[in-house]
Amino acid sequence: QVQLVESGGGSVQSGGSLRLSCVSSGNAYSRYRMGWFRQAPGKEREGVATIDIAGRTKYADSVKGRFTISQDKAKNTLFLEMNSLKSEDTAMYYCAADVKSLLFLSLAQGDFGFWGQGTQVIVSS
Repeated sequence: QVQLVESGGGSVQSGGSLRLSCVSSGNAYSRYRMGWFRQAPGKEREGVATIDIAGRTKYADSVKGRFTISQDKAKNTLFLEMNSLKSEDTAMYYCAADVKSLLFLSLAQGDFGFWGQGTQVIVSS
C-alpha cells in the first residue's frame, strides 16, 4: 500500500506561481512511477505531468513550458512547479503513483493505482 499526501495548493492571481508537493510512504522499496492530475468543477480528471523512475517526464500540452515535475527521492517527495498560472488551471490537483511498469510514461488515470486526497489550486484573473 502507498500513501500520498499533497500540499502547496492555494489561491494566486493569474501569472503567478505555486509549487505543489506530494509525500509518499508505505512502499518498502520506494520505487514508484508518479504523476500529477487535476480535476476542475464539472470536468473529468486529466493528466498534467508524469515522471518515471529514470527521471523521464511527460506533460499535457496545456501545461508544457509552464509546469515542471520533479522529485526528491531521498525525501520521497514529488513536486509540481507551476508558473504563469492561468484561470483555466483552477482545479483540484491530485498526486498519483503506481508500482508497476516503472519505465512507462502515461497521463491516463487508469494507469495509476494509488491516489492522494488532493490540494486545491485557484487562479483568479
